[in-house]
Amino acid sequence: MTKSAYHHGDLRAALLAAAAEQIAAEGVDGLSLRALAQRAGVSHAAPAHHFGNRQGLLTELAIAGFDLLADELHAAAGDFREVAVAYIRFARTHPGHFDIMYRHDLLRAGDERLAAARLRSGVELRSGAAELGTSGQSDRAVQLAAWSLAHGFATLWREGALVGSQLGGEDPEELARRMIATVRLAPDSP
Repeated sequence: MTKSAYHHGDLRAALLAAAAEQIAAEGVDGLSLRALAQRAGVSHAAPAHHFGNRQGLLTELAIAGFDLLADELHAAAGDFREVAVAYIRFARTHPGHFDIMYRHDLLRAGDERLAAARLRSGVELRSGAAELGTSGQSDRAVQLAAWSLAHGFATLWREGALVGSQLGGEDPEELARRMIATVRLAPDSP
């Protein structure tokens, strides 16, 4: 968002979009409310008026991210492979959100809306793992393994770890589908 990009409408949404863009491009460390105001072309007090402080802004961005993620995962519900690919796609298409959503050190720990949004996306993610057909104590381990698989791949791709390797030279969603197809997460029967 350029300095003169904001003219009218929903300033709160414009500030969140500008923050997501800046985090995606430059990382979260350089984000300040003053720089964000300058980027959005508004007074330096505007972000503080809407979010209180940097932690409030990042918490709101994380809430929006978890809501977006839940919607994308819901669209793929019932098929673990497609839920995992939707998770990876989200990380690629919303990197500014993804980069802060799991950074508990940057967010308001007791925020009830954050907890609810995180829970909603977790329910959608677990719905994909439920399709793997586990039961009892192994459910939690399989769900954690499924999440770790999707999150790990998304993080490796987002951080550029696969660039230039023999592993990362193709479409990430197709590569993720092939990777997921090779992994058996359900435990063997006793």
